[in-house]
Amino acid sequence: MTELLFLDDPRRATATATVERAGPDGIVLDRTIFYARSGGQPGDTGRLRWAGGETPIADTVKGEAGTVLHVPAAEAALPEPGTTVELAIDWDRRHRLMRSHTALHLLSALLRGAAVTGGSVGLDRSRLDFDLPDPPAKETIEAELNALVAADHPVTMEWVDEAVLDADPGLVRTLSVKPPRGAGRVRLLRIGAGDPPVDLQPCGGTHVARTGEIGPVRVLKIENKGKQNRRISIALAADG
Repeated sequence: MTELLFLDDPRRATATATVERAGPDGIVLDRTIFYARSGGQPGDTGRLRWAGGETPIADTVKGEAGTVLHVPAAEAALPEPGTTVELAIDWDRRHRLMRSHTALHLLSALLRGAAVTGGSVGLDRSRLDFDLPDPPAKETIEAELNALVAADHPVTMEWVDEAVLDADPGLVRTLSVKPPRGAGRVRLLRIGAGDPPVDLQPCGGTHVARTGEIGPVRVLKIENKGKQNRRISIALAADG
């Protein structure tokens, strides 16, 4: 298995690792800071460097048996197994995705009674689909969303026993993506220091440290995607 350094330190932009195997389909390392595409969040891009060479990483995806595949650009040089490499993610891109992902959690928190049926995190726009026949007005959602951003709530991660989900199944808001089970523990995202918090649910993605880091958010549109399914698309108003 590849050790996932970003789970406990999402702001880490560089690291060193050892190559376990390498091919045009992907480079497997013993540990990584690159997020593998999943749960609606795109995989990281960046570079691997080693003595005498480097390769750009065009995407990061999940491999077999808990490994992470760092997908090299076409015809890029490949490091030999056993090589020590320096990892560098495209931090500006990652940070924008982190801001967008946390903003979606705030959106989910605003519509707490509605189940999430799908979603995606993007650089230019992100969206969540809700089982929600009558959503609030776009202007209302935008105002309340930006109020949560401006409140600068702390964003933290915590690991809990899987039994916590069995005892409180309402923690899982998403119908389309379920948290992985079988490892004995689950990673929870907590937004806010109060009780109850602004948001508390399983998430394996990368997030900012405080909601104020997101910056202003625009609600672009609310679309009908079925009898009760409503798609709400948002975008970051400016670079942070």
